[in-house]
Amino acid sequence: MATETTAKRGRKPKTTQPAKVDFKKQLWTAANAMRGNLDAGVYKHVLLGLIFLKYISEKFEERFAQIAIDYANEDEKFIRDAQEDPDEYIAENVFWVPQEARWSKIASMSTSASIGMTIDAAMRAIEAVPANIKLKGILPKNYASQDLDQRMLGKVVDLFSNINLGSERQNDLLGEAYMYCLKNFAAAEGTKAGQFYTPVCIVKTLVNIIEPFNGRVGDPCCGSGGMFVQSVDFIEKHRGSRKNISVYGEESNPVTWKLAMMNMAIHGIDANLGDSYGNTFFDDKHAHERMDYFLANPPFNQSEWRGEELEDDPRWEYGIPSDSNANFAWMQHMIHHLSQRGRIGMVLANGSLTSTQNNEGEIRRRIIEADLVEGIVALPDKLFTSTGIPCSLWFLNKAKDRPKTTLFVDARNMGTMVSRALRELTEEDIEKLATIFREYRSGTLENQKGFTAVITNDEIQKQDFVLTPGRYVGMEEQNDYESFDENITKLTTELAHLFEKSHDLEEKIRANLKGLGYEI
Repeated sequence: MATETTAKRGRKPKTTQPAKVDFKKQLWTAANAMRGNLDAGVYKHVLLGLIFLKYISEKFEERFAQIAIDYANEDEKFIRDAQEDPDEYIAENVFWVPQEARWSKIASMSTSASIGMTIDAAMRAIEAVPANIKLKGILPKNYASQDLDQRMLGKVVDLFSNINLGSERQNDLLGEAYMYCLKNFAAAEGTKAGQFYTPVCIVKTLVNIIEPFNGRVGDPCCGSGGMFVQSVDFIEKHRGSRKNISVYGEESNPVTWKLAMMNMAIHGIDANLGDSYGNTFFDDKHAHERMDYFLANPPFNQSEWRGEELEDDPRWEYGIPSDSNANFAWMQHMIHHLSQRGRIGMVLANGSLTSTQNNEGEIRRRIIEADLVEGIVALPDKLFTSTGIPCSLWFLNKAKDRPKTTLFVDARNMGTMVSRALRELTEEDIEKLATIFREYRSGTLENQKGFTAVITNDEIQKQDFVLTPGRYVGMEEQNDYESFDENITKLTTELAHLFEKSHDLEEKIRANLKGLGYEI
């Protein structure tokens, strides 16, 4: 009746559906209230695990309903049996969720003091299903912890239960919420965040320049898998299909590897992240694969990586990397695994552009002489929450459109401050950089002093193979010219101000003289 009355008055009935951004913020705020004494690094898995549980439950329920439609001509018993047959879900790449782990069960216990125990039991039940072998040992199981506010945990469960945006949109929203929370945890954890999170604007820049439309996409230090999420997003925004790429990743941190496994599942990405976590240098999970694209943000200036144990490794085609810095070990690992048309987009500390220590200058020279370096982009500061080390983007290509040349871009003045300590590249910035590379590849790019320059390998050789963009793009031209109208307006304004001050001084002088008995 209330809805009818509202309609008669010509007003739309109120909707209870939360907006996309509001839900993510609301989730983050509510979840922080239940955190209690848990460290952000531990609590991260509590919240992200809950998002994952909600996601796979939703996908299961979708498939559950679809089975009834698929077998609508069969009797009720046949349909019920089919709905409880794990093979019906596995065939559609959907995780089988046992009855005790389904969201309806979790939601019914939201006001119970044992809600945490219910969630822990659900996680164990999901992992125990033979068909869910990929999830074995992956899901967090510390929801019954005394440090976790059980009442607030129940409220977060209710928040998830009240999402009502349609199944497809809801799944998208849960994926976005996962990435939103990763970003916020990165800000909370500061320097520790580099292990699992690369700022989205940097990932988008790499992806938009590399353009991984089809083929094999790899990341040998994949963190939580953000490179792969953005690759799929890029493909679909350009009306491509995620089925056109195969994803291969590796991560050495066991906790971060679990985050990546959940992240891939929640975004519907069929990724090969190995059978477990692993050290890429000593346990290469994809040793026999060749990638068409690499996207990576290796640990900056990683030292003591046991490089001396790998001096005879066939990956070091351009020189043996030093044990004191793994920058060129990561680069050569990726070059070794590139297909004949392969491209690399990676983030490295600026020292890699100039260093001549520990054989680094010699390795860089050989890579340049092999004509693999396609472009270098100097990034602005304050893009990372995890480090203040200046860094650049390297783009390598085995099939360059412009042989014997390299594009240099000095983007240090790009980006917008979003807080006192953090800067982001805007969507316009990212598109501008991607356009520059497209124009460079097509041969239509014009050098812009102080910003871009296309330089031959011979010129780079004359600069001792230093790759700092500022050395090649030069200084931006300063435009000090002002038109006559601008100049005369400024001068007359200043003159009027001086006349006014002169008049005030004249009056004061007259008054002072009058006080002394003199009149002017």
